Amino acid sequence: MSNVNRPTASHNLSLPAALAFAAISLPLAALGLSVGVQLPPYFASQLGVSLAVVGGAFGIVRLLDIWLDPIIGLGMDRTRTRFGRYRVWMVAGAPLLIVAVYMLYNAPKGATQVYLIIWLLAMYLGQSIMGLSHSAWAAVLAKSYEQRSRIFGVLTAVGVIGSLTALAIPILLEQAGVEGVNPIQAIGWFVIAMIPVTLLIAVIPTPETINRDDGAHFTLADYAKLFSRGNVIRILAADLFVTLGPGWMAALYMFFFTSTRGFSPTGASLLLMVYIVAGFVGAPLTAALANRISKHRALMLATTLYSIGLILLLFLPKGSFAWFVPAMAVEGALAAGFGVMTRAITADIGDELRLEGGREQIGLLYALTAATSKLAGAFSIFLTFNVLALVGYDAKVGAKNTPEQILGLELAYIVGPIVFVMLAGACFIGYKLDAERHAEIRRQLDERDGHTEVAYDEAAVLEGLTGEPGGHSSVDRR
Repeated sequence: MSNVNRPTASHNLSLPAALAFAAISLPLAALGLSVGVQLPPYFASQLGVSLAVVGGAFGIVRLLDIWLDPIIGLGMDRTRTRFGRYRVWMVAGAPLLIVAVYMLYNAPKGATQVYLIIWLLAMYLGQSIMGLSHSAWAAVLAKSYEQRSRIFGVLTAVGVIGSLTALAIPILLEQAGVEGVNPIQAIGWFVIAMIPVTLLIAVIPTPETINRDDGAHFTLADYAKLFSRGNVIRILAADLFVTLGPGWMAALYMFFFTSTRGFSPTGASLLLMVYIVAGFVGAPLTAALANRISKHRALMLATTLYSIGLILLLFLPKGSFAWFVPAMAVEGALAAGFGVMTRAITADIGDELRLEGGREQIGLLYALTAATSKLAGAFSIFLTFNVLALVGYDAKVGAKNTPEQILGLELAYIVGPIVFVMLAGACFIGYKLDAERHAEIRRQLDERDGHTEVAYDEAAVLEGLTGEPGGHSSVDRR
């Protein structure tokens, strides 16, 4: 069975081993949520940094960070060491991330924009190195469609735990009556402590093999050609808008729920937990809906219902958990479906490109959608904080805002996300790549490929995830 790397016993990854590999998702997800939701208000409210300075720093850094992923990915692809490819990148990124987190979460009062830009850029660089190498390593560990679904499901589940932990730390400190401990700084110390611990748990027992290059080298011209395709433009625009809408909300979340909805920071954090946990239900429900009405229509419906739900938030009784818990659960379930649909549609468009162009370009396509997500992240904080500054909202602790300023905050929180998520849905008006068309594309691709998969005659890689010990797996012939 030539041209196939047979798995050895060391390649078998049980469910506990998969959980160990996913451990690094815990601090990375906790950091991702905290940086997006908790850190900007902390800078503005407790450190006295102006909204414009905070928004400008985040916007500048994310615009710079957009260009890092392709460079990092290129470096990873060309890495050859006795310790593997992705393992060395994960280990190398950890010290940089730890130092950057320390400097951000222990920033001095009145920190300058230059200070924030330097350490935010370092933090995003370390986060990109560890996150990209972790995801790429997972893809190498799991070859088949089913295995990859399972291992990325484990990574996602562990990441949700990390996000919830970041939200829970301030609540637990308050409930325990701990004094003299800043909740945001406590989150930073949690991330710093967990990075080396989970890194060791993940990298030491996990096997890694380096596949031979297939000879496909892409140039800037390959990226440029993608922008001439209508469906590529659709998915990139939709991904940008559907990320920008919730990102806009995340930046204003604490301000909105504490200043206008009558919740304490603890209550707002609890509602955000509900929003996040609801994704466990929303993602599979959206996928099931897509199988009935097609993916793009499911996305259009989800964005419409999400927008209606945002408007209804303004009419719910202030400070009432009985009303806001189900409302936020529905919003969170709908938002979770956004990413499911855009990534699934991206894969369909990748098949279309491969059929018409004669070669695989899905990696390029996903790289571009990753860039649009980062572009959305850059603009979400930049736009929202400058909008708040424009309406005159004062974010400092204890500040008294006028009714007009509160109204400006309410409108900023509601109108911005509605505009962007509805634009995301509108991108698929006239979209033709439905289930029937995609089935025909797959039929032609299968005929052309000649079903060149080869079955293992040994125990399957990731047998703990397949649920069939000793079963067979398949890999693409390389």
